[in-house]
Amino acid sequence: MSLPDQIAFIGYGEVGQLFSRQLREKHGLTIRAYDIKVDALRSGSGAPLVAAPLFAAAQASGVVLVANAAEAAAGADIIFSSVTADAAEQVARESIAYLKPGQILFDVNSASPSTKIRAAQALAEKGLDYVEGAVMAPVVGAGIKVEILTGGPRAAELSEKLNALGMNLRAVAETIGRASATKLCRSIMIKGIEALIIDSASACAQWGVAEDVFASLNKSFQGADWADLAGKMDARVARHGMRRAAEMREAAAMLTDMGRDPSLALAIAERHAFRAKQK
Repeated sequence: MSLPDQIAFIGYGEVGQLFSRQLREKHGLTIRAYDIKVDALRSGSGAPLVAAPLFAAAQASGVVLVANAAEAAAGADIIFSSVTADAAEQVARESIAYLKPGQILFDVNSASPSTKIRAAQALAEKGLDYVEGAVMAPVVGAGIKVEILTGGPRAAELSEKLNALGMNLRAVAETIGRASATKLCRSIMIKGIEALIIDSASACAQWGVAEDVFASLNKSFQGADWADLAGKMDARVARHGMRRAAEMREAAAMLTDMGRDPSLALAIAERHAFRAKQK
């Protein structure tokens, strides 16, 4: 098995910065990255505030931040798509113009199964390779060791190569969709619990009943510290609520595709977005 010596990231946000830094530190790979925020430099719109931190992070990590996705992908064995759920399909379709046979587009965005199926089909029609990835936990703390489920004809091959670099991938299907469905089914539960905790804690604070409520919950769900969870969940959603809201809209799209009522998933999305806007 030949290990990749060059990797690219389309999207240089939290995931792109963390993964690329750790892969560089451990293996000295050549890594190029592109982020849409770099376009601010070309347009002159908000460049110092929007793009400067990306260049600082890239310089500190030894990552080459380039002007476009094609330049990032040139010569790379694996191209991570780590943008946002609503941009995942567009990025995949745009990659058709610059990907070469043998390269793998590794889509780790929290998009719906149907979104990833369409993206994979678009690339397959041009003889290009696509692997879906489903990141199963927050990347902060775990870093490249976070569990990622993969799917697609080359999922097992890609998982083996990236695991040899210290990642934690597990191929679950040769078809596209199952990995993303697993992720979003989990997200309905996790993001839903977070939204419930935030609303409950807010009401508790208003009425001054938090101590009694959390004590009662601790008895009903032994092993959980609900007061601690309330603080952690609120801080987490305040910071990442917009991204989580986008993820829950993808979960709603999955439910709609299944002929099920998406209203609860959409309500969870709105609650996360609302909390993020309050920070």
